[in-house]
Amino acid sequence: MQRYGLIGFPLKNSFSANYFNQKFAEQGHDAVYQNFAMEGIEAFPDLITNYPDLNGLNVTIPYKQLVIPFLNHLDVVAQKVGAVNTIKFTQNELIGYNTDVFGFEKSILPLLKPWHQSAFVLGSGGASKAVLYVLNKLGIKYTQVSRNPEAGLLYEELDKSFMRSHQIIINCTPLGMFPAVEDCPPIPYHYITNLHLVYDLIYLPAETLFLKQARENGAITKNGLQMLELQAEKAWQIWNE
Repeated sequence: MQRYGLIGFPLKNSFSANYFNQKFAEQGHDAVYQNFAMEGIEAFPDLITNYPDLNGLNVTIPYKQLVIPFLNHLDVVAQKVGAVNTIKFTQNELIGYNTDVFGFEKSILPLLKPWHQSAFVLGSGGASKAVLYVLNKLGIKYTQVSRNPEAGLLYEELDKSFMRSHQIIINCTPLGMFPAVEDCPPIPYHYITNLHLVYDLIYLPAETLFLKQARENGAITKNGLQMLELQAEKAWQIWNE
């Protein structure tokens, strides 16, 4: 039997285990996918030792950057992004990949309009790195917005002029994720218009308060479910190459 899994913390509402185990059942794969909630990345070597039958892992918050020192190699994209969400196990090596790039690019491309030339990205963690890589690849100018002044603009600096000149808004923070569904990034939603494209990497709930307020102001909105499905399929492809 093949074993796959997800490392992260806390992993209470993980998409991956249900998605892959259903896939295995439907396609008759002799495989299992399970969650490995790790309170610290220092538990990673023990996980590898305790499960010698592991074929691959997905990586989520907060380990997309922290896991890198434990890997033997990174593929070209993961190296450029500086974050890993997929690990392939070979006979002697652990190789890191970033399939978030594939999932985000394929899911946002059909929504882009000619006037979507500038974006601002909320958050500065591992997920945002894949988003920034894609925006750069597509030639879309971007600004990061964070609570950390060293990471970009602060939320309180977002005025009408900035909001109207940046017509793609992407949330890479966990604000609004189940169960804290009453939370949302503190941006001036009343400046959003029907020219905006507003994307939330969160998929549970299907419509976060962030997306709801954007939709009510006329924006095109998109949650993170398709991105998640696309990156999962890309990970499966990598594991089986």
